Amino acid sequence: MKRQSRAGQLRGFRQHFYRQAVNAQADQRLRVLAYSLVPSPRARPDEDWGTLQAEADQLGYAIASRLHDVAVPVTTTYFPASSASQGVYSPPWDRPGWREAERQLREGLADGVLVLDRYNISSDDDEYHAVIKHLGEHCQAFLHLVISEEPVAPT
Repeated sequence: MKRQSRAGQLRGFRQHFYRQAVNAQADQRLRVLAYSLVPSPRARPDEDWGTLQAEADQLGYAIASRLHDVAVPVTTTYFPASSASQGVYSPPWDRPGWREAERQLREGLADGVLVLDRYNISSDDDEYHAVIKHLGEHCQAFLHLVISEEPVAPT
């Protein structure tokens, strides 16, 4: 029996909370927050939002709000100048836009968060898993990715 990859496990975990949201909403349109993590203060999330809007339109989601943060690299003392530290950003809960997303979810202003890919949340598997769990269990919300953690094989 083939062991499921970590990416596949994370996708399944994320989809679990999506199914809960769909079941809770019955026939109502799901409302999502469009969230983007831009690489610098000069960068604008407009291109991301265009892609997120297209995904929302395709799936019938209503975008309740658009939020973004600027990626702030986390410095490390363990691997200075190492490629291991590339793409490691502050945790989502340390970002003002993400905190606002969580507030809106807790207040019931949206059912989920729509992002381009998991790296807008975290490149660390454990941290990413914790975010999915927190959204699902504490905010009764889901996370939808335009680009899944692991491509689904054709059937």
